Amino acid sequence: MVRTPFLLIALLASLFAGCRKGNPGASEIVIGVAGPMTGDQSKLGGDVERGTRLAVEEWNARGGINGKKILLSVGDDQHDPKQAVSVANKLVNSGIVGVVGHFNSSASIPASAVYNGAGVPMITPASTNPRLTDQGFWNVFRVCGRDDQQGKVAADLVGKQLKLKRVAILHDKTTYGQGLAEEFRKSLAAYPEVTVVSFDGITQGDKDFRGILTSLKGNKPELFFFGGVFPEGGQLAKQAKEVGLTAPMLSGDGVIDPKFIEIAGAAAEGTYLTFTADPEKMPQAKGFLEKYKAKYGNELAPYAIYSYDSANILLTSLAEAEKEGKLKDGKRVAEIVRNVKYDGALGHIEFDAKGDVKKSPYIVWITQNGKFEEFWKPKE
Repeated sequence: MVRTPFLLIALLASLFAGCRKGNPGASEIVIGVAGPMTGDQSKLGGDVERGTRLAVEEWNARGGINGKKILLSVGDDQHDPKQAVSVANKLVNSGIVGVVGHFNSSASIPASAVYNGAGVPMITPASTNPRLTDQGFWNVFRVCGRDDQQGKVAADLVGKQLKLKRVAILHDKTTYGQGLAEEFRKSLAAYPEVTVVSFDGITQGDKDFRGILTSLKGNKPELFFFGGVFPEGGQLAKQAKEVGLTAPMLSGDGVIDPKFIEIAGAAAEGTYLTFTADPEKMPQAKGFLEKYKAKYGNELAPYAIYSYDSANILLTSLAEAEKEGKLKDGKRVAEIVRNVKYDGALGHIEFDAKGDVKKSPYIVWITQNGKFEEFWKPKE
């Protein structure tokens, strides 16, 4: 009897495992999900993963796609552009046929080039910077709105609804935060009576903003806008009150999370936020909310529902491509996505030629009594 050396056995096992990882079995389909799964924005990445995973589990309970089990490969980009590229390459090499993600625009934009080169469709539930779809990539879609839409709603709140005259603007220097701040400033041009008294950046990750807030206070704004995410947004709201800046804060979708209130405490009261309508008031979202809360609890997860619909759109399109024998034909899958007429938890979704949703979803919320409530909806 020939004895195979242990080292050779280990080597063969390793090679087999490596091949297996990049080449899913004939009875399996792998999709990816990517976002900041660890670090200061892990709550947001976790929401994306949980919404996506719920959709995958529902599909598998119904038999998967043509009897093939759907597997979910998770990528942690830590909201870092370089890490996002690394994650995208790893997901592509693992054999994914589509991806839900990334969360941050600064991650989605560089990652989208990787997926485009590999022929993999991507649907982001949360990246709002216009540059993502303005690149003209055939494989890129987003279920959320754009910052030029969000910035306009914020400007309309200031100029039309609140009728303010003096506004200061801060941003976190990221693709998302600075981009949103710039779109807000552009949209304010429609209100010549509004003066932007300052436009400044802070560094994401810093904890002490009292210096810049004190300087901002000297410009006597009636409101200050922040383009960024809740870790810094919460500190800004809290420290603004500490330095005697009484003007309310207005921010975007990156701040509307329970963690913002947790960080800011009582100082969160009166903060305005642009986001989409309350899913609790959408009849079509009832089923999702019941299943999500039963599995993950009642804590507000703003982008979980977007991830759920993103995953369902991707899986519906993959199922259609599978019927045609074109499951791994990324361009065909993307073509199906582009022409989809999908009724999901968020309502009716269709994409335009760029891959954006056809209808702007934004309204204005306010933080009151320790929770977020709808405040103002622009007329369509």
